[in-house]
Amino acid sequence: MNEKYIFVTGGVMSGIGKGIVSASTGLLLKSRGYNVGIIKIDPYLNVDAGTMNPYAHGEVYVTEDGGETDLDLGHYERFLGINLSKKHNITTGQIYFNVITKERKGEYLGKTVQIIPHVTDEIKNRIITLAKETGVDVMIIEIGGTVGDIEGLPFLEAARQMWIDLGSDNVLFMHVAMSPILSATGEQKTKPVQHSVQELRRIGIQPTAVIVRSSRPLEDESRYKIALFSNLPREAVFSDHDTITPYEVPLILENQGYGKFLTKKLNINDREPDLASWENFVEKIKSINKEVPIAMIGKYTKLKDSYISITEALKSAGVSLNVIPKLVWVEATDIENGHIKVEEVLQNVKGAVVLPGFGARGTEGKIKAIKYLRENNIPTLGVCFGMQLSVVEYARDVLGLKDANSTEINPNTPYPVIDLLPEQRIIDNMGGTMRLGVSKINVVKNTTVYDLYGREIVYERHRHRYEVNLQYLDKLIDAGIKVSGWSDKGLVEFIELSKRDHKFFVGTQPHPEFTSRPLNPNPLYVGLVKASS
Repeated sequence: MNEKYIFVTGGVMSGIGKGIVSASTGLLLKSRGYNVGIIKIDPYLNVDAGTMNPYAHGEVYVTEDGGETDLDLGHYERFLGINLSKKHNITTGQIYFNVITKERKGEYLGKTVQIIPHVTDEIKNRIITLAKETGVDVMIIEIGGTVGDIEGLPFLEAARQMWIDLGSDNVLFMHVAMSPILSATGEQKTKPVQHSVQELRRIGIQPTAVIVRSSRPLEDESRYKIALFSNLPREAVFSDHDTITPYEVPLILENQGYGKFLTKKLNINDREPDLASWENFVEKIKSINKEVPIAMIGKYTKLKDSYISITEALKSAGVSLNVIPKLVWVEATDIENGHIKVEEVLQNVKGAVVLPGFGARGTEGKIKAIKYLRENNIPTLGVCFGMQLSVVEYARDVLGLKDANSTEINPNTPYPVIDLLPEQRIIDNMGGTMRLGVSKINVVKNTTVYDLYGREIVYERHRHRYEVNLQYLDKLIDAGIKVSGWSDKGLVEFIELSKRDHKFFVGTQPHPEFTSRPLNPNPLYVGLVKASS
């Protein structure tokens, strides 16, 4: 069959869950045996998310091929159990960069280059080419932001044109909008949804369906009003109400006939969905009542989305062990500034993740926390920068190198136990220049990491510029640090303390959370949660 396209748009406010709806749409089609791809469009001018502060846009999700992308790609990979590429995240920056490059090369010679048709054609070409290259049956495209945003208009126009070019059997529009509940009266209000749909229709797009976000299930009267003012039958309005877990959303939508609705509108066979494993996973989440408190020590803790892949990896690991990680957020800067005492915030936790990050702020707070965790035998997983600071803390406290540091934090440290990768020394640009993407790792036998993975070769994704300085490695090993994973180039990938010294103390230079899946959690996170339980 020809490729089909489903555009997911949003209204009223950002952050209402378009990514979860998009991923759920994909899961329901995949469960019916269709090959599904999924794209996130971000209308900002950045070429990618790599240079953004996590407070601005949440986590930077890294794809296997080294793309620094929007966090929604993490939702897509987790729900669909597939690996996407950097091409699956399209930004305004990429589109304009390509158009301007073509103009400079003379490909538009004699023409005035304009938003329509040149920018919209570039957008359509990116979407259609990727669908054909990957051989999907259905490509889902989530357009970031909300309808009415100036920066999103070229993408909405391109989507409208695709509907004209390919026909209503091949292009659908799913619109996600918020229906708030008034706290004073408890009334479910539909006007925000109505206005959002009207704005979408004003620019030429009639939604195929409306998915309504609300804190409670959509009422019949509300469904009737939304359908009436959206020019839709009632069966095209779906409730996406709050749940215990976002992984329940595809099941909620399926129970309302959403999957069958999609196949009917796409004019494809409605096969029997295979959702048994997903249903079992969700039921386990809802039935587990044993909690284990795990500290999350980082510098962006005010925005939990900064670490969303790690929180989801911990949850998935917990489900596999019949426990729910209760996350205790610890702001490293508050430890550093003396606003909180490390022993007070960590004395009741059973495990900890020392979170990744960049820059000097909060560094000394993390190091104080690592020292407490190590000395009090609390299971600890240090991720990327968290691993590097674990090495710094060990060098200072055990080796006696009091001023040991990373050259990222102190370029003049006398003991640079963490240093810039050699190939990074000649790099000028910041964007897309780190060590990025998946790499092969050789795991050392008779180590905790090997016991967890159960194999000698693993592949994990990286995002860093600094590494353990091999000049200090012999001293660190003599003092008790074990290297449990190496790259083919001899870089340190995993470190740990022996089980006789610590029940679980592991550092990972790569980000194992990016390969963790709900039904197949990453072994390192399973190891941490198990040791903490």
